[in-house]
Amino acid sequence: MALNVEHLNRKVATLEQALLAIAQHPAAPDNVLFDLYRNAAIKSFELSLETAGKLLRKALKAFEASPRSVDGLVFNDVLRYAGKHGVLTHAEVERWLAYRANRNSTAHDYGEGFANDTLQLLPTYLQDVRALAVALQKVFDASA
Repeated sequence: MALNVEHLNRKVATLEQALLAIAQHPAAPDNVLFDLYRNAAIKSFELSLETAGKLLRKALKAFEASPRSVDGLVFNDVLRYAGKHGVLTHAEVERWLAYRANRNSTAHDYGEGFANDTLQLLPTYLQDVRALAVALQKVFDASA
C-alpha cells in the first residue's frame, strides 16, 4: 500500500502550533488572539481527526479479506477494528471514541464552555494522534 501519513503530520503540526500560541495568550474576555488560536486548535483537531479516520480506514483494508467491507464501517467501528487488529490498544480505542464523541458535539455546540472543554482534550489527543501516525506508517510500509 503506497500511502503515507505526511498530510496527517501536517495537521498535527498545525494543532501543536495553535496550542503553543494559546499558551502565550491567556484566556480573557477581551483577548481576541486567545479566541483566534482556540478556534484554530479546535478546527485543527476536527480536521486531523477526519484525516486519521480516513487513513485508518485505508490501513484496515490490509487486514480484511474483503477490503470493500471496510468502506461500509462507521467511524466508531473503524476505531474498534483498529483495536481488533492491533493498530490501536484498547485504551487508545476508548480515548479515540471520546475524541470522536467530542468532535460530533463540536458540530452542534459552539459555546465558549464547550470550546474550552475541548481544549482540555487536546494535549492527550496530540500524543495519541502522533502515535497513530507512527502505527499507520508501519502498516502502510508493511503492506507495500
